[in-house]
Amino acid sequence: MSIILVSDVFGVTPALLAISEKLGECIIVDPYNGQMMAFQNEAEAYSFFVETIGLDNYLSRLVALVETIKQPTRLIGFSVGAAIIWRLSENEDNPLIKQATCFYGSQIRNFTEIMPNFAIKLVFPHSEPHFDVEELQRKLTNKDNVETIRVKYLHGFMNYHSSNYNKAGCSEHIDLLSSLDEL
Repeated sequence: MSIILVSDVFGVTPALLAISEKLGECIIVDPYNGQMMAFQNEAEAYSFFVETIGLDNYLSRLVALVETIKQPTRLIGFSVGAAIIWRLSENEDNPLIKQATCFYGSQIRNFTEIMPNFAIKLVFPHSEPHFDVEELQRKLTNKDNVETIRVKYLHGFMNYHSSNYNKAGCSEHIDLLSSLDEL
């Protein structure tokens, strides 16, 4: 099964490349067409993303890539990458997309009406500063094709460029992703 990693606002980083290496050969989708950015912090990365790319344009990039897949595929997204996978799941009925795992997609809260057309696992952080994670989880947990979990880590725990990076949490979830059975 092929894997498509969908980055957060930092884009391609050494952290994302390390995840890709551990999971095997992956295609990486990022907002900046593969260009490594040198953001100093999350606020700078987020501001640049909002001002120059935005969710809709980023979603268009993912849609264009998904239209070209030729084998069973798993999507894995982080933050805004998770949000665009969630949005894609509503309209994408490509039978080659077998599953998705979305980490700390906080923007999902703005798209709770979506009914995914493929299996999607939403990994929520312990808390978020702008909304109630537990309430969002309750809204989504009974939807078809949706599994939600809430972890003890914070938004960004998989990215060592994030102030919330957690080495143990990242390692634990990379191991879980690596152990998923091929479909």
